[in-house]
Amino acid sequence: MSDPKKTVHLEGDNTHLANFCGPLDENLRQIAVAYDVQLRRRGEHILIEGTQAARAAHAVRWFHDRSVHKALSLDDIQLGLVELQANDKPLKNPDPIKDFVNDYEPIAPVLNEGELNLRTRRRDLRPRTARQRDYLSQILNHDITFGVGPAGTGKTFLAVACAIDALEREVVQRIVLTRPAVEAGERLGFLPGDLNQKVDPYLRPLYDALHDLMGFEKAQRLFEKQIIEIAPLAYMRGRTLNHSFIILDEAQNTTPSQMKMFLTRTGFGSKAVITGDPSQVDLPKGQSSGLMHAVSILKGVKGVALSQLTSQDVVRHPLVGRIVEAYEAHEK
Repeated sequence: MSDPKKTVHLEGDNTHLANFCGPLDENLRQIAVAYDVQLRRRGEHILIEGTQAARAAHAVRWFHDRSVHKALSLDDIQLGLVELQANDKPLKNPDPIKDFVNDYEPIAPVLNEGELNLRTRRRDLRPRTARQRDYLSQILNHDITFGVGPAGTGKTFLAVACAIDALEREVVQRIVLTRPAVEAGERLGFLPGDLNQKVDPYLRPLYDALHDLMGFEKAQRLFEKQIIEIAPLAYMRGRTLNHSFIILDEAQNTTPSQMKMFLTRTGFGSKAVITGDPSQVDLPKGQSSGLMHAVSILKGVKGVALSQLTSQDVVRHPLVGRIVEAYEAHEK
């Protein structure tokens, strides 16, 4: 068992210490909660008590080394905790779709720095876990990639980042984002307005990712020029999309026929990414998911890649990962 007590001595001046600890030692509180330890600071000395004291001490030193020249924000701490805990945990076989991908293991390839530096507004954007690294590599190296996993694992965000990067490098000529217009357990009735106003609520998560990665004004200009297009899945039938980066989000809510229709839209010089969470299907009871159906059929097809993310890859508030794990344990 790990030593239940650890003392860490932090070197550096008061500015460095303030950069690390945050306002009212909030950063230390986040570390304590993440590792379920008691953490007390006396000047530059930090006493850690708990069964995971050794891991928490490593995290304290890791964050302290990164706060020499800048104050660590709450985002910096929570993203760093994701990276540290992903490296601490052994990779497990994922469960949600084990019936037909139970031999899936992450490749966790080594990507060079040029590939990791995606051209987006977010300079700190990079994969935070081995499976996210695998997912990014699959998108870069395959024409069709399935990203499957729970909420918060970066499936859509990383896919949109790769699409923007491909557009900036002129690898593709446009970005097409689509998702099925399925209500999440509620009946909203008929929505007012024209077509764009009716489908806008369903497509809002894609707008949010674009605005975060590209900026509102630039995204709006590209919308006006139709270089970026967001459309409901129902309006994709009959189209052939050449030289495009196509993302199908919330694919667990497609039917098998819709998924087949979408996959056959891919034209010359195009790349498609399909993302979804098998645990959050909003289709009518008894209706099979097109995502699950497609992965089972296309497994092993050359040129088609599958990346499965788990609760270990959640890049949101640290509680989100624990919530996902609790639901998975309950379902088992």
